[in-house]
Amino acid sequence: MKKAFLQLHLSVLLAGWTGIFGKLITMSPGFIVLWRIIIAGTLLWGWLALRRTIEYVRPKDRLGIMAVGALLMIQWTLFYAAIKASNVSITIVTFSSMGFFTAILEPLITRTRMSIKEIGFSILTVFGISLIFHFDTQYRTGIMLSLTSAAAAAALAVFFRMYKAKYRATTVMSWQLLGGLACALVLMPWYLSITPPESFLPTPINFLYLLIFASFCTIGMYILQIQSLEKISAFTVNLTYNLEPIYSIILAMILFGEAKDLGLSFYIGLAFIALSVGLQTWSVMRIQKRVAALDKLAAEDSDKKPHPVFIEPIGSRKERE
Repeated sequence: MKKAFLQLHLSVLLAGWTGIFGKLITMSPGFIVLWRIIIAGTLLWGWLALRRTIEYVRPKDRLGIMAVGALLMIQWTLFYAAIKASNVSITIVTFSSMGFFTAILEPLITRTRMSIKEIGFSILTVFGISLIFHFDTQYRTGIMLSLTSAAAAAALAVFFRMYKAKYRATTVMSWQLLGGLACALVLMPWYLSITPPESFLPTPINFLYLLIFASFCTIGMYILQIQSLEKISAFTVNLTYNLEPIYSIILAMILFGEAKDLGLSFYIGLAFIALSVGLQTWSVMRIQKRVAALDKLAAEDSDKKPHPVFIEPIGSRKERE
């Protein structure tokens, strides 16, 4: 169990570096995502081939997963565009609005009942972001890009769960990356027409960053998360991933000195977002305890019920025969 928790926290720490590499790599967002997909996809497909765990996917589902992968590519591009337009801290905090978008989009996509409580908690996040948006006007473009990325990520989370029910998580991710690559290549001529000229091949330092980023912060993080889920509940994993924005902001402040660029409105907005996450966590923990208590009560009632007893007929078995 200790190993599983170590794997979980290591995966969260690696996830926290995602935004940092978006700042370190000096390429434009489209090329960062393209090379991330190329390197990560090659490593994942190679890993599955070596382990001989490539799973058959029905053609219809394959196209669906690849379409989700195209949305993933767009979401990543918007996320890194937000970092370039503002900074890591602003982007990460604004991206926390994903919970708000999930609370709205999931019921619409899955045709389930909308949770008023989840929307209420998420409104605190939106209020916190609005404070930053209103006072830190220089970051408005980055905030808008990050909000759009969060909405796309919320839709991705819903679609991913739908396909994960049918196939292994690594299978879904491998086909997602393939779909993302296809979409990136199709859109690349249009992307080049609206961005300044740029070399397709990364510089040596950018390639080093991309290699570390794709291998450790994409594939490595994902594999560690899957391995931890074998011993730890999904609830605990999701709860622990609330630490990811904190790791990212602390790293950004240490590496890029972003603390001096952030005003009081940022910290007030961050406080509202932290309150939202805390309330959501508290609510889910209450539900988990209630379910556990009901399960325990049901088990005790089952033990108290009289069990049927087989009474041996009078006379020995030999006599009956």
